[in-house]
Amino acid sequence: MRKKIVAGNWKMNKTLSEAQQLASEVVNMVKDEVNSDVQVVLCPPFISLYAVGKLIESQSNISLGAQNCYHKASGAFTGEVSVDMLKSVGASYVIIGHSERRQYFNETNAQLAEKVNLLLAAQLQPIFCCGESLEQREKGIHFDFVRQQLTESLFHLDTSQIQKIVIAYEPIWAIGTGKTATSAQAQEMHAMLRKHLAGKYGEQMADNISILYGGSANPGNARELFACPDVDGGLIGGASLKSRDFTDIIKSF
Repeated sequence: MRKKIVAGNWKMNKTLSEAQQLASEVVNMVKDEVNSDVQVVLCPPFISLYAVGKLIESQSNISLGAQNCYHKASGAFTGEVSVDMLKSVGASYVIIGHSERRQYFNETNAQLAEKVNLLLAAQLQPIFCCGESLEQREKGIHFDFVRQQLTESLFHLDTSQIQKIVIAYEPIWAIGTGKTATSAQAQEMHAMLRKHLAGKYGEQMADNISILYGGSANPGNARELFACPDVDGGLIGGASLKSRDFTDIIKSF
């Protein structure tokens, strides 16, 4: 049975006090309203990780996630944050390869492979993002492009390692734009990703890997998206900054 996951990527939003307030609201709402076995992951900015972690540490169904890590273990990399630092403040998930990191900071598939290795060695769970631009989709190369992202960053892993990866498909053209892939488009890509994983690791292994949808998911469309057979939850951006909207998405299974 694949784990159902709803992760909130707060991006570069919320001061420390605002992050504590939002996390407190989510904790209370989830405690009062969520009866399913969904794993919730809160991914605040680095400065708020420790404080948010303290607020959620007694909640078995809410985990702490970071938005990124550096691809080296330690050293003279001013301003960067290492895997061990994230683990030391209680993070258990780390988002890597988000399209904004790839676009604005020129992150490569090879660098992401390094991040994956460091995270797994530290027993942290990567949320590996993949996805195509509108131009790539219109050219009809979107499947090939996304397959390449997985192959170059993940396919060096063995079967015991790949099962610890969470994949998040995020059509770049639907991030922060208000546009959302239709449930049919999301299911088509998720099914392709699972088939690609099965070709490398076998169907049983591929069937156990959670694949999340990220791209303007909201309370209005989450139920339809999450009902797709290969969609196991969401990596939520803007809607995760509002406790009511985020909780309603969590309840969409």
